[in-house]
Amino acid sequence: MFQQVRKAVRTGALAFSVSVLAVASASAETLSDAMVSAYRHSGLLEQNRALLRAADEDVAATLALLRPVLNWFGEIRHTSSNARNAGSVGRVVSNDRQYASIGLEFQLLLFDNGATRLAVDAAKETVLATRQALVSVEQAVLFDAVQAFMSVVRDTEIVLLRQNNLRVLERELQAARDRFEVGEVTRTDVALAEARLEGARAQLAAAQGDLLQSQEFYASAIGHRPGKLTAPTRLPYTAKSVDDAKAVAIRSHPEMIRAQHEISAAELNVLRTKAQMGPTVSLGARYGTEQEFGNNFFSDGASVGVTLGGPIYQGGRLSALSRQAMARRDAVRAGLHVTRHGIREAAGSSWARLIASGAAITSSERQVDAARIAFEGVREEAKLGARTTLDVLTAEQDLLDAEANLITAMATQHIAAYAVLSSMGLLTIDHLNLRVEQYDPEAYYNLVKDAPAVHSKRGKQLDKVLKSLGKAADHN
Repeated sequence: MFQQVRKAVRTGALAFSVSVLAVASASAETLSDAMVSAYRHSGLLEQNRALLRAADEDVAATLALLRPVLNWFGEIRHTSSNARNAGSVGRVVSNDRQYASIGLEFQLLLFDNGATRLAVDAAKETVLATRQALVSVEQAVLFDAVQAFMSVVRDTEIVLLRQNNLRVLERELQAARDRFEVGEVTRTDVALAEARLEGARAQLAAAQGDLLQSQEFYASAIGHRPGKLTAPTRLPYTAKSVDDAKAVAIRSHPEMIRAQHEISAAELNVLRTKAQMGPTVSLGARYGTEQEFGNNFFSDGASVGVTLGGPIYQGGRLSALSRQAMARRDAVRAGLHVTRHGIREAAGSSWARLIASGAAITSSERQVDAARIAFEGVREEAKLGARTTLDVLTAEQDLLDAEANLITAMATQHIAAYAVLSSMGLLTIDHLNLRVEQYDPEAYYNLVKDAPAVHSKRGKQLDKVLKSLGKAADHN
């Protein structure tokens, strides 16, 4: 794409420096390289991966409620009592004793009207929704990388354009002074050339400031400061039409899928709150031994039983929780409607910017060609005395503006193309086929979904995984 600049601007004023540097050095960074670096560097991705792992653990923690619970207990107890005969005025006998006991408790939920199982299913839907949130973050990270890369490319070229313009104006000023010395022009012509030169210096300073800002954005988004950049030569494939883009967006955008899973989780929570109004049945057992301090007396005891219970009246709390769950379900259902329209609007707007930028490039190329012909003609006419210095400077400024517009339009087109991909839900490492080790959202879930114990084989594997993740986070 940017090679068209050099074709349109044959004088070399817009020679695309990053592309030239890429020819000289095979190590120049491409847009794909920048996106890979952003993916590896992003702390935002690390943060949301951690949130996803936390959601994975919600499934394990809820599932554990359906399993047997075994606890140990220990107790040291002091008792004190006074004894005497009723109606007697005799001596009161005090009896102080100390006991120590230790034992095991066992509990198992047998039936709770399906409330816990529904909570497990809701937690699983939340995991799926959180995975889609992670995809949305990935898209945002990659789009920031595209914007940062193209901003540096654009601003670098504009700086070069301003520098070249400054050199041209310096020559124009010298020529005006030489002609003034021989009486061909007036002092006014020299002053005009001087004013335009100072204006060009101000424009160069502003362009250099824009480039510095773009470089800072690049360092933040990519993880390192920009070096030699290779400008992209073609646009990514998006869609055939705006209708196709919207259709894909509604079908595959992560925010749409996320909203659907959130609705499923909310509906399950409604059922869970209703199930909590029903009875529960649990099995319990207890075994312990007790010894009194000061003697060798031991007392062993065991018990086992089934407990049946359920709510009768809790001040309306359970009904309120049920209505609250229904309200939240209705809210996420309405949110899906909002999300759908937002995604369609984003896809349509991105497509419009892409089409507009393409049209702007075509017009800017023609403008550059026409402005160059006009500038060269006015300059030759000025040598013959048919044009003034002001005419030459105005034509030169028109050419400069046209060239700057072309550079900006080309950068805008590339950003718009990736914005379309993002609006369709396709701005991902997988779809772009970038060469980077991808984060597998299912790997951690598969390790914890069955709620492994701390000292089990899988529990030890989890310890190693968490330590590795912690080191990686510290390194970033």
